[in-house]
Amino acid sequence: MTSRLQGRYTIEVAPALRKQFEYKNPMQVPRLSKIVVNIGLGEALTNAKALDAAIGDLSIITGQKPIVTKAKRSIAQFHVRAGNSVGAKVTLRGERMWDFMDRLTTLALPRIRDFRGIPSKSFDGRGNFSLGLREQLAFPEIDYDKVDRLRGLEISIVTTAKTDEESKKLLELLGMPFAS
Repeated sequence: MTSRLQGRYTIEVAPALRKQFEYKNPMQVPRLSKIVVNIGLGEALTNAKALDAAIGDLSIITGQKPIVTKAKRSIAQFHVRAGNSVGAKVTLRGERMWDFMDRLTTLALPRIRDFRGIPSKSFDGRGNFSLGLREQLAFPEIDYDKVDRLRGLEISIVTTAKTDEESKKLLELLGMPFAS
């Protein structure tokens, strides 16, 4: 069973991209390869429950169990030692990726206060897009009464596009609301 957005990609988006960028081979058409959702937790060093709460929020939002990220090296100014838990992340692929992308564009982003669109300057030069949200409450799955603290999360959308222009067109056609 394919998700609504994945079906739309196959029927509308891929042919439109193939026509616009004049790809000879259907495998050249850009597509989503994965979405990484990440929460960085500086407070996890002093508050052990913060990590558990963040992991709970991430698993509710994505439907997948997050992995705990550890510090690679020690940084004295931040009181971080190598090996300390400093965040949690989830890598989504396949059905869950399409499902998350659909919920992000149709439910979560429109719920953000004073939302005027996503800045279109967040591409990395190789066709990948990063987006930061200030609070996890944008997702309807999160119960406001159970939230102990507002945490921001970072969403990285990795595509097979070679350029930012191709990637932006792909995300636009998939319903990503870019600011004009």
